[in-house]
Amino acid sequence: MSDNKQRRTALVTGASYGIGAAIAEVLARDGYDVAVTELKTDALTETLGKITTHGARGHAVALDTRSQDSVEACMHEVIKTFVQVDLLVNNAGVLSRKAVVDITRAEWQAVMDVNLTGTFFMSQQMGRHLIATKRKGGIISIASTHGVVGIANTSAYGISKAGISHMTRMLAIEWAEHGIRVHAIAPGTTETPSRKASFDADPKRRQTLIERIPFKRFCTEADVASAASYLASLAADYVTGQTLLVDGGLTSY
Repeated sequence: MSDNKQRRTALVTGASYGIGAAIAEVLARDGYDVAVTELKTDALTETLGKITTHGARGHAVALDTRSQDSVEACMHEVIKTFVQVDLLVNNAGVLSRKAVVDITRAEWQAVMDVNLTGTFFMSQQMGRHLIATKRKGGIISIASTHGVVGIANTSAYGISKAGISHMTRMLAIEWAEHGIRVHAIAPGTTETPSRKASFDADPKRRQTLIERIPFKRFCTEADVASAASYLASLAADYVTGQTLLVDGGLTSY
């Protein structure tokens, strides 16, 4: 996280579409070379194209955050390609919609393995790299307003995202002495293409959700990417351990 005159490197997980792809593109615009991950690298073609339009180098890496071997191999490959990594963005995640009384242990574990455990061990790899190389750097993890307020039928997801926010505080304290800044972003309902399609099929639900937001619009991928750009910049050099809510005022009630 040095100034924009020096090219830096970032690793963005789950970057084939949506928030991850938007963040990868904004970081490329901001002067980063960007490694992006997905379960299958052929899903990253469009994102890589957007990265290179900003004159940045892009690199696709296969990653399954449920596997420790995959997590370690991913970081090893990115360091081998770019020599160092200045910024990790933990975006890979899964959404679960199910009533508490119906969730099985396997379904609960599937959410935690990706959203919470995967984020923790990717962060661990990043912390080890930065400490070993004595580089200042940063981590940004994507949390959610579901981890701030209670919402029915998304308990496993919301609890995993609340865990990310607290993880952010814990890592920020432990790694402050190394100059590592740790952040999270908690978006409100984000109108991705798939979510827009579901809203188009159920406009009444869309309107009900919009009415709960003071700004009367949903979050966009660009809103989240702009927040990531800020947290990755020198403008946020004295900010750490925080979860930045990007929710149009939803959680202000």
